[in-house]
Amino acid sequence: MAREKRIDKTNALRELDAAGIAYTAETYEVDDDMPGRDYGIHVAELLGHDPDSSFKTLVTVTPSGGHVVCCIPSAAELDLKKAAAAAGEKSLAMMHVRDLEPVCGYVRGACSPIGMKKRFPTLIDETAQLFDEIGISGGKRGLALRLSPDDVVSFLDATLADICREG
Repeated sequence: MAREKRIDKTNALRELDAAGIAYTAETYEVDDDMPGRDYGIHVAELLGHDPDSSFKTLVTVTPSGGHVVCCIPSAAELDLKKAAAAAGEKSLAMMHVRDLEPVCGYVRGACSPIGMKKRFPTLIDETAQLFDEIGISGGKRGLALRLSPDDVVSFLDATLADICREG
């Protein structure tokens, strides 16, 4: 019998375990040649999942310096105006990559909406409801999670909204 590969616990895994939320952790080989912009699509395809059911986590900054986390399908683009309206903000801007780790505790390509240094308001694109389970980052490159979108929304007290750019 093959031995299962041990997965080092990330903050995301620790928080899900503590809350008793069921998930499936999947690992994949990280390659330096992996595409930057289409990273989430590439990971979904590597793991055999529909890219529409795999969500990337983007962190935005409010005019007052606060933060809003946005989870959208890997192939989609965030509509900052729609996201700002859904968050009750005048506007939102993308967080600079250099600020990601100090603020959230995660690096680019491994940002999970679960287990950040601080709990931020979170928006999840409403298309998450179309799937029994969605994929999100497990909190480090090479680790993906599959879990119920209802569990993610409930755990994060997230808002479901149309936050993707059309076409």
